[in-house]
Amino acid sequence: MSGPNLLLTRIDNRLIHGQVGVTWVNHLGANLVVVANDKVAEDEVQQNLMDMVLPDVIQTRFFTLQKTIDIIHKAAPRQKIFLVVRDVHDALTLKEGGVPIDHLNIGNMHYEEGKKQISSTVSVDDQDIKAFKRLGELGVELDLRRVPDERGQNILDLL
Repeated sequence: MSGPNLLLTRIDNRLIHGQVGVTWVNHLGANLVVVANDKVAEDEVQQNLMDMVLPDVIQTRFFTLQKTIDIIHKAAPRQKIFLVVRDVHDALTLKEGGVPIDHLNIGNMHYEEGKKQISSTVSVDDQDIKAFKRLGELGVELDLRRVPDERGQNILDLL
């Protein structure tokens, strides 16, 4: 059996919001958005807010990282999955856990104390850089881009 129909994995610390809910979902032709995040998996209020952003025809699942690792391979071929994670560390955990992430879109990683801004929407610290380099070693294509029609850039070139 082939792996899950994973269209794209995106890092976005806002998870599902207007840009993800409309622009990316339409661009990809996704019919399922999986949010892999331990905190959101337990927070129904956040889940409901995110669901409101998406059209009714798009399904959502809110899984912990471990549950995502455990069940992503059971997805039906008709499920066109857009996987969204909060940060690079969640993406690395999933990849190392066997989730077939070959292409990672880096959308938003907000600035906070101790991070340096490397693009208009992405700020990183030493741990983030280490995680991105590890993903690169694992063969993941690392594409920094906010929206689909923007020209992407390999994040490793900016580190």
